[in-house]
Amino acid sequence: MKAIWNNVIIAESPTTVVLEGNHYFPEASLNRDYVTFSNHRTTCKWKGQAHYYSLLVNGELKANAAWYYPDPKPDAEEIKGHVAFVQGVDIEH
Repeated sequence: MKAIWNNVIIAESPTTVVLEGNHYFPEASLNRDYVTFSNHRTTCKWKGQAHYYSLLVNGELKANAAWYYPDPKPDAEEIKGHVAFVQGVDIEH
């Protein structure tokens, strides 16, 4: 699986965790050259608090483009250590 934005592979992994139609990539599969900080947070009632990353590729910023749950609630434990991407980041097999 690959996550691609602005013609660059942001993450690549042979396996992902699929939850609610989103592919969660192992955090270690992120290409850190293109991932930057975001202080954005959201809360899901059953997964917990999501933290975000932004993407910076070839001078273009996609704010809050990836999210992860550093401390997910028990029902979402399978996505701990994984990152998913917003629409606009292409997920390919």
